Amino acid sequence: MFNSKSFINDKIIEIKNIIKTNKAIIACSGGVDSTTCAVLTHKAIGDNILCVFIDTNFMRPGEPKDVYTKLTNPPFNLPVKMVKGQKKFMMALKGLEDAEEKRKAFRDTFYSILSRVAKREHCSFLVQGTILPDVLETVKGIKTQHNILEQIKIRPQELYGFQIVEPLVELYKYQVREVARKLGIPSESSERQPFPGPGLSVRVVGEITPKKLVAEKRANRIVERKLSVLNPGQYFTAIIDNKKTYYSNVERVKINIKNLLQKRKVSIIVETLKTKATGIRDGTRLYGRIVLVEIRNKKNQCVKLSSEIFNSIQESVILLDNDVSRVLYRVTDQDRIGKWIVAIRSVETLDFVTASITDVPWRILRDTGKLILSSNREISAVYYDLTPKPPASIEFE
Repeated sequence: MFNSKSFINDKIIEIKNIIKTNKAIIACSGGVDSTTCAVLTHKAIGDNILCVFIDTNFMRPGEPKDVYTKLTNPPFNLPVKMVKGQKKFMMALKGLEDAEEKRKAFRDTFYSILSRVAKREHCSFLVQGTILPDVLETVKGIKTQHNILEQIKIRPQELYGFQIVEPLVELYKYQVREVARKLGIPSESSERQPFPGPGLSVRVVGEITPKKLVAEKRANRIVERKLSVLNPGQYFTAIIDNKKTYYSNVERVKINIKNLLQKRKVSIIVETLKTKATGIRDGTRLYGRIVLVEIRNKKNQCVKLSSEIFNSIQESVILLDNDVSRVLYRVTDQDRIGKWIVAIRSVETLDFVTASITDVPWRILRDTGKLILSSNREISAVYYDLTPKPPASIEFE
């Protein structure tokens, strides 16, 4: 059984033995993993640690300032350096559409910035809040987590000039939260919903443009506000280009859905997007189709369905087609032409290795969808992601 008190004591000794009297930087985003890691390391080596927050341009609005204020004030009182990297990251990811290419470009930019800071501050160690699911997903080839280096034969000392220390690398997320509580970290940090290291870059599916990123930030803020009352494990939006492609299984999917609805008089629309999304099939990465399902009644309104029917719909689609990684259900009635669609994602999970879909009340989905449409005229429709993990990963990329 995991014992957070023993873990803390052991790790403080281990960190002291590794870093000794040297200086170290820690990449700190304000999330529970990096914050816990920063507090733990600060206890071990005191002010020989410098927290580095990189503003990548992919954080939520106002987040860089909020994180800096939180970490530098009580109860943390950590030394923090803010680094502006918005232009570098936008240039590095410009024109890239493939999810893995984007993640690797983010990783390279992230560590090149940290390398410059480490050299300038005379730090020979980088501490980071890598946890076990990050390693598992990367080494299994599901998706490249930006903070995984040595586990995939990348040598940070040769490339960047620092040695990596990962105090939390054997833990799952729920264990990190236990450690955070034991360290006395406030609940706003210990229970904070996860946010990916590459930030919103993995939620702007496909090519990232400034306007598309702004639209995602607005939509994501709406979802975080509206769904927070449900306290899901993780909840957010993804924005995707509204470009459809031919799908040979349309009629078969429609028949399956008709059977599930037991002769209800509705119209069913099934489409697929040109853009694909990261998923998992047989323990490995599936860069698969995104299937859109739309069911309307006689009043041309999107039909409210139970969570059981939602689950049956996604299961029927995925059993029919091994190349599908996502099934999205439309929640907005309004028809308009726009560049993008938005997907609402909300899941429940303990270890982030598997996840189930949150049973969000239809009223909240509809109200949230309407607000998202009103936030940007270029968004054509809003959908709810019905897909658990597996076969979908939690993030879209």
